[in-house]
Order: sequence, then C-alpha cells, then structure tokens
Amino acid sequence: MPNFAFNKKLYALSNVIKRSLLTCFLAFIGGILYSSPIYTRIDTLPQQINFPISKVINEKDLTDIFHSIIKKRFDSTNLRVNNKYHFSLLPALGYTLQTAMAGVVSTNIGFYNHQDSNAKISTITSSITYSEYNQTILPLYADIWLKKDKINFITDNRYIAYPSNIYGLGGRTDPNRAHTINFTGLKLHDKVLISFAKNWLVGAGIYYDQFWDIAVVDPTTKRINTLIEKELSHNEIAVGPVFNVLYDSRTNQINAATGTYFNVNIRDNLPVLGSGNYWQSLLIDTRKYFNFPHGSRNTLAFWSYEWLTLGGTPPYLLKPATGWDDQYNTGRGYIQSRFRGNNMSYLESEYRFALSKNGLFSGVVFINAEKFSDELSSTYKEVLPGYGLGLRIKLNKFAKTNICIDYGFGNNSSQGFFVNLGEVF
Repeated sequence: MPNFAFNKKLYALSNVIKRSLLTCFLAFIGGILYSSPIYTRIDTLPQQINFPISKVINEKDLTDIFHSIIKKRFDSTNLRVNNKYHFSLLPALGYTLQTAMAGVVSTNIGFYNHQDSNAKISTITSSITYSEYNQTILPLYADIWLKKDKINFITDNRYIAYPSNIYGLGGRTDPNRAHTINFTGLKLHDKVLISFAKNWLVGAGIYYDQFWDIAVVDPTTKRINTLIEKELSHNEIAVGPVFNVLYDSRTNQINAATGTYFNVNIRDNLPVLGSGNYWQSLLIDTRKYFNFPHGSRNTLAFWSYEWLTLGGTPPYLLKPATGWDDQYNTGRGYIQSRFRGNNMSYLESEYRFALSKNGLFSGVVFINAEKFSDELSSTYKEVLPGYGLGLRIKLNKFAKTNICIDYGFGNNSSQGFFVNLGEVF
C-alpha cells in the first residue's frame, strides 16, 4: 500500500525545491539585466576594503557579467569608477516563509561624503514587495554620514498591508495553533546622532508606529477571534522620543568585514504625544566582525540583540518578536511572529566565505538562538535554536552589496527560505 502521507510530504518538498531554484534563477537574471552599479572615482574611493583597489576592479559582479554578455564596445570599468554613487536595481521573484511567492523590486545606493581613508559609507535602500498572500511591503531606509562622519542621520520608514500569523506569547507556543490576522501598519523612525569621540555618537529622535484595521480572519474560530481582537484592539499607536548611544567602528555598514557595532536605544512612548498607553523599552544591539583567516575574504561575525520592556505594556504587535527587529532579520529558521514576549534575548553567529575566486559567489553558514518571556513573567522559559546555510551573489562589488538567499531550520520541523539585499547583520 502506498504511503500517501509520505508522498504528500515529498510532493510539498519538491514544490519548495522548485520554487527555490526559480528564486535563485530569477534573482540572478534580474540582477544581470537590471542592476546598474555606478562607483566612486579611484582617486576618492576610501581604502577600507580588505584588498587593493586593483583587485576589487578585477573582481566580478552581476553588472560585469551583463557587460560581458552584451559585449559593450567601451571600457565599462572606466565608466563605473568615474562617478560618485554606487547604484543597484534588482527586480526578482522570491519565496520566503512569511510571503510565499513574491515579486520584489529593490534598489540600493551607497556613497561616501568625504575622501578620508576611514570614511564610512552612506546607504539608502528601498523596495516594493507584493506577495502570494496579498501582502504589500514598502520600506525606505537611509543611514547617512555627514560632516566627515561627525553626524549620523538614520531614518527607517515602512508601510505594510499584511496578513500574518500569530501564536501567542512566550517560547512554548504550539506551532499548529496559529491565528491569521490582517492589519495595515506604518513605521516612522527618525533620529540624529552627533560624534563626541572616535566612533562614538550620541543622539535622539522620534519613533512613531501605528497599526490599524486589525482583524482576525479565521472564520472557523469565531469565539477565539473575539477574544484575540479584544486583546489586540483594532488600532494600536505608539509614539515618543528615543535616546541613542552608538559605537560603530565598521567602515562598511552594508557588508562589514571587520569592526564593532554597539547600539543602545531607550524608547519612551507617551500618551501626551498620542500613544495608546505609556510603556518604555530598551534595545541593546551588539555586533562584532573578524577577518578570519586574516588576509582572506572570509568573515566571522557575531550578533547579540537584547529587546526588553522596562515598564508599562507594549501593544501586542509591538512586543519583541521573531523577525520584527528593525530590518526583520532575527530568527532565521522560523516564520516572522513565530515567538513573541515582553522580553527577547537573541544570539547569532555567521561565517561568510568565498566560493569563487572572482568574488561573484560566496556562501554562509549560521546558527542562532532566541529566548522569550511570557505575559505573566519576565523569566525566559526556553532556548529556541535555528541554523542554516546560504548563497551570496555579488550585486555591487565596490559597495560589497550581495543578494542573500538563505535556508534556515528551527524546532518542530520549521524551515524555509529567507532573502535579503545586503547582509543579514
């Protein structure tokens, strides 16, 4: 007698493999056809890259492949190093746990504002995504360094229209008891930091988050739907000042090879400014990068992310949760929102290594662990591991921007693809 359950799983796995191959192929082709990097002049490009500028030019990225295919009659290298900005445009199809199949158009601009050898690269990133689940995602992120890196302006804005699953609070929630909610969200996070010592900055800003039209869309659980909607409400608003201390010795924020990043952010949400209620949070984001082995193109990276509630009660959708960090990157191996709590502790390590001598392809292996407290306690209940591997395709060799395609695994057979433009951390 045939094993129908096994055949069904095999069929589902074959569909995932087909989708993943389609994702890789279309991302690769889309990058070749539409990416158009333009680079800083050789005489002004800061020499923070791990190897000489001549070697960077002799490397390959998707635009080089495109030029070689169409056999342009002029020297494209001269064109690419005689301009100020690094610009990349990538249309592609992708597949992730959160979105299923999705059409994406991403753009990234990197540039330097001065000629010092240790200048930090400024970057502007945006995209538009529409998914198989009728999700719309429109982010705009800018990290701009001014006045010879004495002033740092950071804006992180995002619009989402979003069917999403929720699982409850804490680290012991049942993966088979998800409830689908629909909502629209707007995120406006802006801050300015000023340098007071080498690589040290301090500053402040305003964070505004709103979710509206929140509704549970599962017609089979009407009583539970009513309870969930009462807990979430139909409209959630949080707004208030943030205070920030930053240490950043990385010379490339898009794809760091060495250096340290340490960011402390305290957020106060005040009813007088429009918040639904008062609450306060603390975020401590620490990252360390090593060139390993020394002199190679390989990087060993570590990431610690502590997201804590100091007082009050955050709205449900603004509580610490898997995949809800500023760049939606924590918890590879689990779907976004899989775990949520009043406090979150997260650790990740990744090893990035070259696969091709020309720099076009590289790979990563990663491992992470996260813990959450539940709604009744500040005590962490369970360690939730994740791990996986990924492929990197060089989109912009001077700015070191990669197309990142990862496959992650978690507990309870959780697994899936995670796609980024630029490194995860």
